[in-house]
Amino acid sequence: MADYQPEMGSEEAAAGADLTGKTVVVTGGSAGLGVETIRVLAKHGAKVVSVVRDTVKGEAALSKIREGQHDAKVSLIHLDLFDLESVRSGAEQIADLNEKVDILINNAGVMAAPLERTREGLDMHLGTNFLGHFVLTARLIDNLMAAAPARVINLSSSAHRLSPIRFEDPFFEKEEYNKLAAYGQSKTAMVMFSLILDERYRDRGIRSTSVHPGLIETELGRYFTEEEMEFLKGGIPEGVSMKTVSQGAATQVWAACHPDFDSIAAKFCEDCAVADQITNPDENGRGVMPHALDMDAARQLWTMAELWSGESFPD
Repeated sequence: MADYQPEMGSEEAAAGADLTGKTVVVTGGSAGLGVETIRVLAKHGAKVVSVVRDTVKGEAALSKIREGQHDAKVSLIHLDLFDLESVRSGAEQIADLNEKVDILINNAGVMAAPLERTREGLDMHLGTNFLGHFVLTARLIDNLMAAAPARVINLSSSAHRLSPIRFEDPFFEKEEYNKLAAYGQSKTAMVMFSLILDERYRDRGIRSTSVHPGLIETELGRYFTEEEMEFLKGGIPEGVSMKTVSQGAATQVWAACHPDFDSIAAKFCEDCAVADQITNPDENGRGVMPHALDMDAARQLWTMAELWSGESFPD
């Protein structure tokens, strides 16, 4: 059994880490887990680039961080993951301003949103949570290789249990739209993205992992009804409460600061531990399902993502 640590906070997860000289890029830096992640990593010496859709909220968040840490090395880049042209433009700015990127944390996302489609026809979840980050990572891959050994940390969720990749109808064009299945599919995609990215680039010094933050009351849950939120709370392990923002950010901070990232790469992590593999989605409220670890399906998804986005990673 994994040594889960659900009560660990972000400060404890980063204890002893020295990130001086490291450049970290964090998407979703205007609220919630993104802000907390940026704050803690900057406190430990990192130069952190906050990637946001709303620059007013993003700058307000960084101002608060600077108030508490006058020497914090933090900056802001505008980028809307829903719009791939915005992703490319923002990624170009990041790449031009930072010769290397040591850690990329693909943290931003939407959850259980009403049906809305990207220009490419994807639903908002698959388009924002997965494809936007796919393109951002592709555009920063040279900067990551320049920093080797580099890390890519992809935010997934226990909600990956709600749906495998719906290869026959990924955009809900045939079946009625289901926001929980759409969200779950996008989080399965982020596990698979980590697996194939790690497979393709580990020999060039880039390792990747996926993390589940736990259930936290943040802006991310604004589309949930009370009934749906109670349903999700049913997946919290017995005896464990909903997490604070600090506890929710802890696993990605833990991964960013881990002294032996190779030992957690190409894994699914939660509660500051490598999660157990499970076959029953109700088992213990924790763990990763086999459908998210299917390498053949993951390779198929990668090929489809290249077609959807028109973006290719260098060989």
